[in-house]
Amino acid sequence: MDREEILAGLPELLLPWYARNRRELPWRQDREPYHIWLSEIMLQQTRVEAVKGYYARFLETLPDIPALARCDDDVLHKLWEGLGYYSRVRNLKKAAQMIMERWNGEFPKTYGEVLSLPGVGPYTAGAICSIAYDLPTPAVDGNVLRVVSRLLDDPSPIDLPETKRQVQKRLEKIYPREAGSFSQALMDLGATLCGPNREPDCGHCPCRESCLGYSRGSAASLPVKSPPKQRRQEDRTVLILSCGGRYALEKRPERGLLAGLWQFPNTEGYLDTGQTLSLVEELGLRPREVLRETYRKHIFTHIQWNMKGVWLEVAEEGGGFHWLTWEQIRQQAALPTAFRQFWEE
Repeated sequence: MDREEILAGLPELLLPWYARNRRELPWRQDREPYHIWLSEIMLQQTRVEAVKGYYARFLETLPDIPALARCDDDVLHKLWEGLGYYSRVRNLKKAAQMIMERWNGEFPKTYGEVLSLPGVGPYTAGAICSIAYDLPTPAVDGNVLRVVSRLLDDPSPIDLPETKRQVQKRLEKIYPREAGSFSQALMDLGATLCGPNREPDCGHCPCRESCLGYSRGSAASLPVKSPPKQRRQEDRTVLILSCGGRYALEKRPERGLLAGLWQFPNTEGYLDTGQTLSLVEELGLRPREVLRETYRKHIFTHIQWNMKGVWLEVAEEGGGFHWLTWEQIRQQAALPTAFRQFWEE
């Protein structure tokens, strides 16, 4: 059996398996495009179990596209707090506003239109269009690439754009009428039996008899990825400034990393105690006592922040900061995980 025949046989193998073994997930209760779109955006770079609670809370507050389009940014960021990659939720709102303006609040129905939405790439557009509308638009992510590389015993690095394009083209040719079920079957197979960071469970796989990786004994060594690039390391000093039960916060710039989110005041480099006190005075505050220091790190895609947190009491509020109680921070201020780990102490 050649590679094209292997792929052509996938729908016949996977659709019955999916009908018996599909994962029960909140966003599979209906085929509402808004629900599918929201879940796919949340699932980018985030585990399924972590998304379930966020998905329910988000829909409870913003049940439809008009509600999302008019939502206040601080409320939006608070709903997203802890999920990370905040550009996703900012693009969600931009896309919702675009849908209101161009399509009168009705989610677009063609692949090209869906792909034009902010924050939507080929995978997300493929997932939405196939699941919501049964269009033959493959949703090729890491799970699907893993399945295909093992099925075809293909050592092409799956992190290369060309590899993803080739897999997408091949799958487009074999999509059945039940496009949504087929997309989700591929996703589920790649998340469970053929999942990441584990030995493939070939004994229970519906594709075992046609899988070249299984027959040749190479499945466990696939997929192949390019050598990882070194993350840039950045040292930062984070100031947790307190005064009478209130803490200093500021908004990050509207562009760049963690754009528009709240943060504790911070600066590049590790400052010693003298340098820290001098910086606080430069901010127009009078330091009273350094309470403690802690060290944390946070990893972004290409950067690692190595952070020294300095808890410091000051004599009075000022410095142009917003001074909030812990309860106000909990209810109102969306702190990204990099800074929230100090707040949770």
